[in-house]
Amino acid sequence: MEFAAILLAGLLVYAVVATFVAVFRDGRGHTPPVRSTRPWKAGNLPSEPYATLRTLQG
Repeated sequence: MEFAAILLAGLLVYAVVATFVAVFRDGRGHTPPVRSTRPWKAGNLPSEPYATLRTLQG
């Protein structure tokens, strides 16, 4: 029974260390910034919210 507990504790330590190594290798979740040179359009949808456009017109 003690052997199983030692084995389980070792596996737990290994899992924690492997998780930290994977996170640090991945760049800690860093993603590059989105660069946009002009406003995007999806069909006839504007890149600004409708409420913003409405306040500028009125």
